[in-house]
Amino acid sequence: MIFILSGPSGSGKTTLRDLLLKDRAFKKIFVKSVSVTTRGKRAREVEGKDYFFVSKKAFSILREKRRILEWTEYLGYYYGTKKDTVTESLKNGKSIILCLDFKGAKRVKKLYPKETVTIFVFPPSIGELRKRIQGRSCGTKKEEVLRRIERAKAELRNAPRYDYIVRNESLTQALKKLKGIVLRKAKALKSSEV
Repeated sequence: MIFILSGPSGSGKTTLRDLLLKDRAFKKIFVKSVSVTTRGKRAREVEGKDYFFVSKKAFSILREKRRILEWTEYLGYYYGTKKDTVTESLKNGKSIILCLDFKGAKRVKKLYPKETVTIFVFPPSIGELRKRIQGRSCGTKKEEVLRRIERAKAELRNAPRYDYIVRNESLTQALKKLKGIVLRKAKALKSSEV
């Protein structure tokens, strides 16, 4: 199956994905998707583990050759999902978990309607989200922080269009709810195959 986590910057979707993938029980059934991006590498990021860092020209070539399943532009940078990562995981009987915006989630759900489960990670409040965005944006221009907050508000309006909503007030509770969703969907898939 394809599990998609969406939510505004600072909602905790990437943290939840990483915690799920560290859990021994879930590590066996999931493949982590590593996105392609045109933004520069940050201090602790590792090529091929966090992202595949490419130039805008290389990204454009990947899109033209249809090797990108979905893509988006965010704050002047391109982000995309490699098509072969998704097709290989499905072919090998593994589930994959993606962190995507609404446009990407909608595209993947359209291409793989039966295999895709969409989950929106909702922050506790706009005030808390603003704090998280400002806290993780050290050295970021004030205008960019404001753009992230405005984009976050727009993304929150799409939450009702997802299969599930996980409110991230407590990371422990949000992770528990996410695990429950994944286990229910995996169980339903197994019973439908019998």
